[in-house]
Amino acid sequence: MKLVVIEGIGKKETVEKYLGPGYRVFATKGHVRDLPAKTLAVNVKKDFEPKYVIMDDKKDVVEQLKAAVSKADEVLLATDPDREGEAISWHVANILGIPEDSPVRIEFNEISKKAVQNALKNPRAIDINLVDAQQARRVLDRLVGYKLSPVLCKKIQNKLSAGRVQSVTLRLVVEREREILNFKPEEYWPFFSVLKNQSGSKIKAALATRNKQKFKIPNEQTLKEVISELDGKEYEVVNVKKSVTKSKPPAPFITSSMQQDALNKLGMSLKQTSSAAQSLYEGVDLPGEGKVALITYIRTDSTRVSDDAIKEARSYISEKFGEKFIPAKPNIYASKKSAQDAHEAIRPISLSRTPESIKNAVNKYHYKLYKLIYERFMASQMSEATYNSLSVDITAGNYGFKVTGKSPLFAGYTAVYNMYTDESKEDEEESGKLPDLHEGEKLGFCEYKYEQKFTKPPARFTEASLVKTMEEKGIGRPATYTPTVTLLNARSYTEHEGKYIRPTQLGMDVTDMLIKYFPDIMDVKFTAGMEKRLDEIEEGGVIWQRVVGDFYNGFEEKISEALGDTFSLKAPDEKTDFPCPTCGTLMVVKNGRFGKFLACPNYPKCRTTLPYDEETGKPATQTETTNEESNVKCEKCGRTMVLKQGKYGPFLACPGYPECKNIVNIDKNGEAQEKVESAPCPQCGKPLKQINSRGSVFYGCTGYPECRFTANAPLAEGKCPDCGSHLLIRKYKDGVYHVCASKTCKYKTKAD
Repeated sequence: MKLVVIEGIGKKETVEKYLGPGYRVFATKGHVRDLPAKTLAVNVKKDFEPKYVIMDDKKDVVEQLKAAVSKADEVLLATDPDREGEAISWHVANILGIPEDSPVRIEFNEISKKAVQNALKNPRAIDINLVDAQQARRVLDRLVGYKLSPVLCKKIQNKLSAGRVQSVTLRLVVEREREILNFKPEEYWPFFSVLKNQSGSKIKAALATRNKQKFKIPNEQTLKEVISELDGKEYEVVNVKKSVTKSKPPAPFITSSMQQDALNKLGMSLKQTSSAAQSLYEGVDLPGEGKVALITYIRTDSTRVSDDAIKEARSYISEKFGEKFIPAKPNIYASKKSAQDAHEAIRPISLSRTPESIKNAVNKYHYKLYKLIYERFMASQMSEATYNSLSVDITAGNYGFKVTGKSPLFAGYTAVYNMYTDESKEDEEESGKLPDLHEGEKLGFCEYKYEQKFTKPPARFTEASLVKTMEEKGIGRPATYTPTVTLLNARSYTEHEGKYIRPTQLGMDVTDMLIKYFPDIMDVKFTAGMEKRLDEIEEGGVIWQRVVGDFYNGFEEKISEALGDTFSLKAPDEKTDFPCPTCGTLMVVKNGRFGKFLACPNYPKCRTTLPYDEETGKPATQTETTNEESNVKCEKCGRTMVLKQGKYGPFLACPGYPECKNIVNIDKNGEAQEKVESAPCPQCGKPLKQINSRGSVFYGCTGYPECRFTANAPLAEGKCPDCGSHLLIRKYKDGVYHVCASKTCKYKTKAD
């Protein structure tokens, strides 16, 4: 038996079906070894030697892997085809004692029978250059995160973090916000003359020049001057230019362009797009076929497409649309200089698997995204679209007017993929159908059209436009875009206002503090340059420790300088008139992870803390010692439960503690929260159990730690008929409902 090791559990079934007999698949569920969380784990004095350990939540996985390997005749490592995947294979090989030069590494860019079988025929040794590039990234990120975060905690507030890519991305958001705040709108007046030719057809001509110089009306006074100078003037056609213009098809998707189109065309968030794309890559359940992968690998910055895929596309397009819709030579798209070009663009595995053929078998997000990817790829291999274009210049006195228009001549790629209108051209008037005009023709005047407008500030970033800017500036790589943007929101450095991202005051303070002390690290060009250095490590010939060393040189001195001065943005502790019950010192209000609390200022000599009631400005009522009886019986031992007050609010506890440790949370009405039976885990099928934690209740899988599924309410049987997500049981004033767990789905139905 041969054991094939992969990362994601989601593609286990898909890969197994293409391996054939004699193979078994084992999923590591991501990384199994990493730098420990609570220490630096990088020996800066010993050539930045990293100290890797098996992750706590993966110890059981590693034991299961070793047991599986002991029964296997051969081990093949088929983790994802990128730096991170290569590093995971290297860590697994290290744990299993597999020599680095052993031909155990296989990779495939798509999960299809052909790709998997070809991979099995071409095993290779682990690419140490790829591993070293990933090691350099991990060590750099650890050094920045662990060294800079204490500076923020000391000078702003506790529990803050910094990151090499994260903080520079935050700077982009902050600078855009300040650009908006400092923007001064300028007045302008779009101006048109409505004219007519001899046949009576009306034409809307836009003012373009004055005295043959480009001209825009800046204010109402100038507007009146223009009108007075134009009144009574004769309008004459002085130039008519007819041409055939072309529109080139777009390149196939890379990670960033897919995320942008998914937001702009489908309204899907970064998280929704990443999740749906991952499922399409790993495989979705299709009736009668089991799990089937639909698209190629989703983390890529290359527009390259395999020869086989191009050949299939040209054949399919010719058959469906005709020979005119395929170009004489295949369309080839150049990737950016910074692209790793490790694998292909994102495309459907087979064009014969149309979006409509899977529509009823997948949820709406899978269908919409697959349709977008499918049509984009097909369009990328089609002919250009052509248009009959007309440009007319008209004069009236010292003023020049312009009229443009075009009409479709040949649809080309637009037959399957229509680009959307550029909103920045909202003031450009273009007439789709124009009457036949000729030079020297005199036009009659009908009326003026104008309105007052003001220039607009640059728009705030959306998730998609922020990713686009990160890509354009060379910050991060496809695998880091989504984690970086979502982390900023999770850290409360940014917040969403509709679909737009704006920085919080905390995000601005963090940015200003880091720029003050670490201008190099916060420099966009410096960060982009570091990405290029990582690429050089991957290409070979550059030692990763040297790259880290060049970065680290002088870094400790800057840290010491930042920690040593007295500059601070940290708000002073709020004093109270409540004495510490232990030592009598007046207590202060502090901000903690779970809100405000009272603390003795004599810490660490006195460690007394108390819960704080923000409404009264006093300590929260303490009832631990009263043991007030309730009317609730302990379901485990039958004793009458008593009321307690904890750090996270009131709760009921069994008086039989420590023999019986049962507790029951209290809801907003002061009543004991009822335990509701839940449907089994939708991921592994094991039962879910109700868990009380820090004053709240959630449902977790009994298969933990192998399965980490959680939900904030019990699950109902079945799936959402609209999107396929699992259903939650929610209690409202008018009864119990089954509600879709997806935040973007509004399905809700009353339970029987």
